[in-house]
Amino acid sequence: MLRQQLKEKSFVVTMEVDPPRGADPWPVFTAIHDLADRLTAVNIADSPTAKLRMSPIALAYLVQDRLNLESIFHLTCRDRNLLGLQAELLGAYALGVRNILTLTGDDPKLGDHPDATGIFDVDSKGLAKMAAQLNQGKDYHGHDLDNATNFFVGAVANPVMADLQKEAARVREKIEHGVQFFQTQPVYTLEQVERFADAVQTDVPFIYGIMPVKSVKQAHYLNNNVPGVHVPDEMIAILERDGAAGGMEYLCRLVQQLKPHVAGIHIFPMRQYHLAEQLIEVL
Repeated sequence: MLRQQLKEKSFVVTMEVDPPRGADPWPVFTAIHDLADRLTAVNIADSPTAKLRMSPIALAYLVQDRLNLESIFHLTCRDRNLLGLQAELLGAYALGVRNILTLTGDDPKLGDHPDATGIFDVDSKGLAKMAAQLNQGKDYHGHDLDNATNFFVGAVANPVMADLQKEAARVREKIEHGVQFFQTQPVYTLEQVERFADAVQTDVPFIYGIMPVKSVKQAHYLNNNVPGVHVPDEMIAILERDGAAGGMEYLCRLVQQLKPHVAGIHIFPMRQYHLAEQLIEVL
């Protein structure tokens, strides 16, 4: 169980999965089946980049039921108002889906339904507060519920932001709103993790993101276009010399370096699940 393993300081491995663009969950089951017994939990995204996908709560339930693999469902503030968010949370809890990653969500204008209305009654901090309130048997406005939930509430942090003190302040604010664990954006050096840990100074567990990079072109794209992601020159040089295989060797070494220092790793496989398998094998 994710919550218990983090409490016991047992190293955890989680992995991101995009739901299908359709009503058939079996492609996801097939893709992650062989990894199920080696993962602590799997993250189910909520229409990432504002592009239509299957409900993360439905897929999280199905993954737990069919694969016996614990799930962390993403919930964004983009598509639901205060009533809808609370109803979704109560429904998820009734289905046995107890781990949540609270996210503000991407602007619909960036996705495949640019005419959709972004709601944003709250942001990710407000959503964490909402889940914490439900855990206390209260709704968002303090009214009593018939019974309390017991969600394990997570949020996202970025260890490689230019202003680490500002990011650390955001982290502390999220903790004050009820966040109990963090999963981070990708890191590529132990130094990035150490600098961030020094800035944050908290006992709340962090599961650090690991995302494979296949080429020099992709590395430069990430550095130039994705805020808060920094692929170091050392890795770019390895990619230039040894290609994707060299990049994976670099990340496998990084994972081994991180293991004694962090609560776990969170793999962004970008649908290349064989790469996730390579990373898990070196642990």
